[in-house]
This record gives sequence, C-alpha cells and structure tokens, in this order.
Amino acid sequence: MIILDGKKISNDIKDEIAAEVKKMKDKGEKVPHLAAIIVGNDGASLTYVGSKVKACERVGFESTLVQMSNTTSDVELLDKIQELNEDPEIDGFIVQLPLPPQINEQKVLLAVDPNKDVDGFHPTNFGKMALDMSTFIPATPFGILELLDRYGVETKGKHTVVIGRSHIVGRPMSILMGRKGFPGNSTVTLTHSHTKNITQITSQADIIISALGVPDFLKAEMVKDDAVIIDVGITRVPDETKPRGYRIVGDVDFANVCKKASYITPVPGGVGPMTIAMLLKNTLLARERHML
Repeated sequence: MIILDGKKISNDIKDEIAAEVKKMKDKGEKVPHLAAIIVGNDGASLTYVGSKVKACERVGFESTLVQMSNTTSDVELLDKIQELNEDPEIDGFIVQLPLPPQINEQKVLLAVDPNKDVDGFHPTNFGKMALDMSTFIPATPFGILELLDRYGVETKGKHTVVIGRSHIVGRPMSILMGRKGFPGNSTVTLTHSHTKNITQITSQADIIISALGVPDFLKAEMVKDDAVIIDVGITRVPDETKPRGYRIVGDVDFANVCKKASYITPVPGGVGPMTIAMLLKNTLLARERHML
C-alpha cells in the first residue's frame, strides 16, 4: 500500500512555481496576482482563505484579500467582482464559498470573468473542460489528476467509481477520468444519494474517488483488493482528546480500507493540500494568458 502524499506533492509544486516566479522577478516581469473575496466571517472559510494568502507569499505571488460583511447585498458583491474583472493587475480571483443566504451564488459565479476564474467554476470553463479544450480545471479535481500523474497510477482501461455529484468535485471528476489522455481513459460510474446497491458498484471499482462528506462512509467490505482510493471528504468530528476539540475525518474508513488498497490518500494531508497548490498553478496559467 502506497500513501498518495498530497502534502509532499503540493510542496513540490509550490517549489516549482516559486522557481518560475523567481525567473520573472529576475527579468523584471510582472508576477502573478491572486485575489480572494470573502463575504461574512465563517471560521472554516477564513482559515482556508488565510492559507491561500500564505501560499501566495511562499511562492512569491502578489495577493489581495477583499473582506465584505455578512450583510453584503448581491449588488455590492457584483460591483466588487466587476472591479476585479477590470483590474489589469489581478490575474485571477476567487469568491470563497459558501456565500450568505441573501446572495445568489449562481449569479455571482456567472459574473466572474472566465479568463480570471482560477476556481474553474464558470460555465464557460466547465464547458471547455467537458470538451477537452484548454481551460482552468477546478482546483480539487486538478489536484487529484496531479496526484495520480506524479505517482504514475494507471487509469487507462480501469473502472473508476465517483461517489458524489457536486459541481465542484464529483461531476468534473467523472468527466476528467473518462477523457482521452492520462490521467483518464477509464470507464466511469457516477454514484450519488439515489444510487442503489452502491456496495455492489464500489466493490468492482479499480479506482474510487469519494467526495460525499460523510465520515467513514467507505468501508473495507465496499472495496476490492488493490483498489486505488482517493478520499476528498473532510469533516470535523467532535473529539475531546484533541486540543481543538475535534478531529478531521474523511469519507473513507482509512484504518481498515488501507489494508486492501494499492494506493490511498490520507485525511488530512491527501487531496486537501493539493487544492491550494493547483489554485496557484491556475493563477500562473492566468498570468500567462494575460501576457499573450
């Protein structure tokens, strides 16, 4: 069993990006600039955005954090998005989700300039991804592809089962794993809350990608020997033995499933760190586009 170490690979990617940025600085060129908008004071979102800002510092990017109040209206947020769309200094930006209930999330995502949409959520970019065209791939699926690539995990001709059909992970992963090329060329089954006999399906899978958000959902009896297990789930579970009063748990019953898996991602330290690394990579790609 081999651990797919997202922490290590994400650090490798950040080092590679930092080296590219150093070359830009040495030539006196503009360095990539990533902006993030956060609305409200959700603790998990603030932590996540803070880690993105730190990642930018590490690789030498410029970064801008726009904090807006919990009472921000649709119009105010759309005005701020338009401002960033038109700012030539900003190469890419993200609007941190979830948004407060008074804001129409779909309207907001549509307002982001597709050429600055480094989250890869805009329908234009999602459509290009589905058609195998060059575009921004959503950061978490992009990170999973990079892990499979760097560990040389064979995907061609394999049966991939994706658990969960969110627009952020499940659905794009189902498209990407079936595309031509590597990683890809697998036969994909997309499962969700209405799927019957899910154990029957997962027990036939060569590769399982679980993005459900249900702690320890995937049990050892649901997995065949030597399967590749990618755990995207991340849930806080109360635990008084931990200093923070909780522990982070994935979708996979790691202690038991790892005994059967050929490759497996841990939680934390698997897919999570890759997401921020690939957001940086998308920002680097956005800067290259703007320089053309």
